[in-house]
Amino acid sequence: MDDAPLTPLDPAYIKVVRVNGAIALLPLLAGAIVIEIADLLPSGLIFVPFALLALLLVGLMPVRRWRSRGFEMGADRLRVVKGVLFHADTVVPFSRVQHIDVEQGPLERTFGIARLILHTAGTHNSSVILPGLAHGDAVAMREEIRAHLQREAQ
Repeated sequence: MDDAPLTPLDPAYIKVVRVNGAIALLPLLAGAIVIEIADLLPSGLIFVPFALLALLLVGLMPVRRWRSRGFEMGADRLRVVKGVLFHADTVVPFSRVQHIDVEQGPLERTFGIARLILHTAGTHNSSVILPGLAHGDAVAMREEIRAHLQREAQ
């Protein structure tokens, strides 16, 4: 493992993770409201745990995820670090890259961030995804890697 300092992801990544978490909680919220309104269980028995779960998933986890991720762009490689519970430190030599994508979903586009995806040869971990980059940074990184590949091909 490398001891070089990591570049953090764009802070807008926290907002995207929070919105995704809130969307994932909507069905549980609907169920909790139905159970509370139907008065099937003592008051608060469902809603209090739901509120704690929501606080964890929407309030605390996005910040922990953001802090646990980072990257280091070297002259000939990209290092991607991630993981709150399970830690992964992946190094992708540019010579292994077959093609590069910059992708944005609707939420990412709204917040101005993107994912850089490096597709490499092989089957295990053949795609390395770096989310939470400012869109301009992701495009610049793609072009820098592409230029490196062109220099090596000559």
